[in-house]
Amino acid sequence: MFTGIAEGVGEAAAVEPAGAGRRLTVTPGRVDITDVHTGDSILVNGVCLTTVTPGSDGRLCFDLSAETLSCTTLGEICAGDRLNLEKALLPTTRMGGHLVSGHVDGMGQVLQRRTEGEYERLRIRVPPGLGRYFAYKGSVCLDGVSLTVNGVSDEDVDLLLIPHTLQVTNLSRLKAGDRVNVEVDIVARYLERLLQARDSDHGPVT
Repeated sequence: MFTGIAEGVGEAAAVEPAGAGRRLTVTPGRVDITDVHTGDSILVNGVCLTTVTPGSDGRLCFDLSAETLSCTTLGEICAGDRLNLEKALLPTTRMGGHLVSGHVDGMGQVLQRRTEGEYERLRIRVPPGLGRYFAYKGSVCLDGVSLTVNGVSDEDVDLLLIPHTLQVTNLSRLKAGDRVNVEVDIVARYLERLLQARDSDHGPVT
């Protein structure tokens, strides 16, 4: 589990074919990886990936499956691209964002970006069927960053990026037409499932 509070921005050093998928090598920037081991989970642009080789050269390597490449924007990553990084939660971690699983629900698209003083407002078209999970002032994870929903419709969400977020994440690069990884609030998903169970004739889920 993660919080959606990016620890830093890394860079894709290499993206190479690996069987049916690809091998992604990342330089972590200012993110401390001295405590990262093989098998550890890292949130990379909102996608939970397993570290396969925490290299002694100060880089991280991940294997990207064909499903990950087709269902997330990691299929579009090229060497040199900047990536939001977050290590998995510890029992002592401050919960500054919201609970994030790293299981992307779909890819959204930036419809509009508008400057409002020091802030940037984004309008995102979300994948079909996801609109019902968003609520005004609720949470969403966008490319691994926990954000507050400032406006919502059946198809779109409005998000306001504060100067700090623009400075410490790669969301400052976003422009109209770009695709982004979207993960809805995990609480909304569980709530929907509980309501479905309540309304069914089969009783509570066991």
